Amino acid sequence: MSNFNNFEDVEMKVKAAQKLVGYATMSMDAQQLTDATTAITQAREQLEKMKGLATNLDDEFLKKQEEDLMQVEQQIREAQI
Repeated sequence: MSNFNNFEDVEMKVKAAQKLVGYATMSMDAQQLTDATTAITQAREQLEKMKGLATNLDDEFLKKQEEDLMQVEQQIREAQI
């Protein structure tokens, strides 16, 4: 798989996590919260993997994904309190 596809995968996983967290925090359903947490973990793993392969040209993109992911991580933490 090319790095381009892996970077695209980061973005797709972050967007999926955002959606799942949104649904889970609206419903407060335990299974949806668990699924959202799993999606966040998968997105984080992919993001960290790509950070290791990134060049300077990728920094802006990865920074944006990091910010989006941090936002949903915070949102899910607040929902689970």
